Amino acid sequence: MLTVLPIRYVADVEASRDFYAGLGLAVRQEPGAAVWVRLTAAAGAVGVHAAAVSQGRPPGTTELGFATDEPLEEVAQRLARNGYPYELVEENFGLSIRVTDPDGVVVQIQRIDPDTVRRSAAAVAVADDSA
Repeated sequence: MLTVLPIRYVADVEASRDFYAGLGLAVRQEPGAAVWVRLTAAAGAVGVHAAAVSQGRPPGTTELGFATDEPLEEVAQRLARNGYPYELVEENFGLSIRVTDPDGVVVQIQRIDPDTVRRSAAAVAVADDSA
């Protein structure tokens, strides 16, 4: 079985470990903790998104994102409690939280709303039909 393991190259492993643990990932202790840490979630995936409907992200852009079933309000409270400022953003799939990691990279935590996705897909289909 393969597990998706995106690798973030960071300036400060400890600060990044604390940041991602604060998002809700579990720290897995391994040898070499000063230079490497693995943080795990219950599951992993890779998302593929059409750049044309991505609110300005050009083709080839990669973002570090997490999908959650947890209410975003709870994620936001945890971020605030840990001192991480965030932004709540309305997306074409539902809501997301944007938060900046210690290296200045924006991370997205999203909660997908199937009804919003259907409405967005229908709007794209209508626009394609009229083009």
